[in-house]
Amino acid sequence: MKGLFQTKWSVIGIAVFCSILWGSAFPVLKISYTEMQMAADDIIAKIVFAGMRFLLAGLIVLLFLVVMNPKSILVSRKQFLILIILGIVQTALQYFFFYNGLANVSGMQGAILSSSGTFLTVLLAHFYYKSDRLNWKKAIGLVAGFSGIIIANWGQEFQLSFQWNGEGFMILSGFTSAIATIMAKELAVGIHPFAVTGWQLSLGSILMLLIGVPQLSEGAIVFTSFGWGLLIYSAFLSAIAFALWYSLLKYNNAGIISMYKFIVPVAGTVLSSIFIPEEQLNMYILMAIAMVALGIIVVNYKGRKKIQVQKSKPVEIK
Repeated sequence: MKGLFQTKWSVIGIAVFCSILWGSAFPVLKISYTEMQMAADDIIAKIVFAGMRFLLAGLIVLLFLVVMNPKSILVSRKQFLILIILGIVQTALQYFFFYNGLANVSGMQGAILSSSGTFLTVLLAHFYYKSDRLNWKKAIGLVAGFSGIIIANWGQEFQLSFQWNGEGFMILSGFTSAIATIMAKELAVGIHPFAVTGWQLSLGSILMLLIGVPQLSEGAIVFTSFGWGLLIYSAFLSAIAFALWYSLLKYNNAGIISMYKFIVPVAGTVLSSIFIPEEQLNMYILMAIAMVALGIIVVNYKGRKKIQVQKSKPVEIK
């Protein structure tokens, strides 16, 4: 297994596969909303649906960890409190914005707008870490990325469209993700990454269900066989992608692996155009995904010298 996550072409293949899985979430969620007859303005239904997905995903990750490394699932009381905080921010709050925002934008727009989290993380890191300041390369990447996000919101008539519960929520989801990324890096020291993922997904989703289920209106979510299939698929795609991605990070340079995340908005956009009948690629969308993809590659690209130095210090998950 270690060789599988170190061989060049298998590493590329797994990174691309994970990115396509994450990208497929956009059309899957949009189709789920229609299949389960969830109203675009029904916030509670989205909270419950997200809670169900991420509770299942979190339990899958924790079960995987129990099988692979049982001791790693155990955390101290202080660490559990940290995981609760991460669950509130990284799962409950982030996906409250994400699920409700995606209901009010197209799947293609959502795939592009969600990439704002990558660029906002770079900006926040500049102010939080002295060793991670902006430079000309990152600045170019940010300009390209945010330009792509803006272009994604130009309509066929070249008029900017923006609504707070749509595009606004998607950007707030990205901002929350950026904050949670730095929080996890600072607070979750000494906790196995799988445990962090599994616990924060489970705890955050339980909070969503505790808030949402008592307020859920009758008939707000109509479960069908196809709908259950989409829900289970979305849960497994999160669990599988996280497990494979962290395994890649264990044996490879993080900067190199992160570059492949440019495929997420590309895959999300293309898959949305294929599986959602009313969504079609146009000049603005193509231009937007090109700019966003370029931005993600540029902000994550490491020069050869830096890569060689980092290769001498293997990235390990403890």
